[in-house]
Amino acid sequence: MKDFAYARADSTTSAVEAIADGTVSLLAGGTELLNWFRLGIAAPDRVVDIGDLDELRGIERRASELRIGALATLNEVGEHPLVVDHANALASACLQAASAQVRNRATLGGNVLQRTRCAYFRAEEPVPWPCNKRVPGSGCAAIGGRHERHAIFGWTEDCVAVQPSDPAVALAALDAQVDVVGPAGARTIPMREFHLTPREAGSPTSETRLGADELIVGYRIPTEERSGQAYVKVRERASYEYAIVSAAATVVRAGERVRAARVALGSVAQRPWRLPAAEAELVGVPLTRDAIGPVIERAMSDAESLPHNGFKVDMARNAAVRALLAAGGAR
Repeated sequence: MKDFAYARADSTTSAVEAIADGTVSLLAGGTELLNWFRLGIAAPDRVVDIGDLDELRGIERRASELRIGALATLNEVGEHPLVVDHANALASACLQAASAQVRNRATLGGNVLQRTRCAYFRAEEPVPWPCNKRVPGSGCAAIGGRHERHAIFGWTEDCVAVQPSDPAVALAALDAQVDVVGPAGARTIPMREFHLTPREAGSPTSETRLGADELIVGYRIPTEERSGQAYVKVRERASYEYAIVSAAATVVRAGERVRAARVALGSVAQRPWRLPAAEAELVGVPLTRDAIGPVIERAMSDAESLPHNGFKVDMARNAAVRALLAAGGAR
């Protein structure tokens, strides 16, 4: 691990000023950043700790929005009554992430910025195989190697990895907005557009729309229309495991039919994968598995599986149907 200087930020402004030169990493919970240091993924000259910035904390409801500070921990978000009441899919996603110990430290701002769990990417330096995220232009070992957990949407020959965040999937389904600040001032990024696939970014090293000199300050989730919500996570074990696939859904009912719905898939691409065609087609559909299943089946027709992960197409489809039925209160 490279030696680095350490300092504490006393304001959001000072934190933004510190990262402007590109040689500084921001430390919040540290549960992901310290892994990057150990593996050689990141090697900054300085680390600036933003953990004391109370201006980035807090969970409150203002008018028709739920506002969550970037430094709110996953356990705080998952257990907060306002989140449980107005954004239950997010609460569930947070409490299904990592372990209780990690959730006590991991922040919502940092969690959505975590990097892929691809074993070829998370190797200790020197990396013994090609990985375009670590050494641009070297190739992607996962394409011809182990890729059972990798992407079925949006991948390219340069990278087939997935974004592993649970909360990111729920935030995308909830139409959340991400508030960020940088040298040019404040701006807002829709959470469904925050992450980029390699196909969208044009480069496997570019993963989000967040600038290198920008800081996430919080999230805003609309609450004007109450909906049923659910988050379904499919994993090999219930303790400390990343999703093979996941799905977050919201449903507004009109009797026994869908009046409005949103659904996002997780661990299928380098971003949460919304299904807009299905969302439009679901309007007026009965809240039954027989009616919803074919809609999701058609929405999954664009999936492009790799030789060893075709099972994820079926698994993601079933997770989406389960999430929609649970959100709609159907049995």
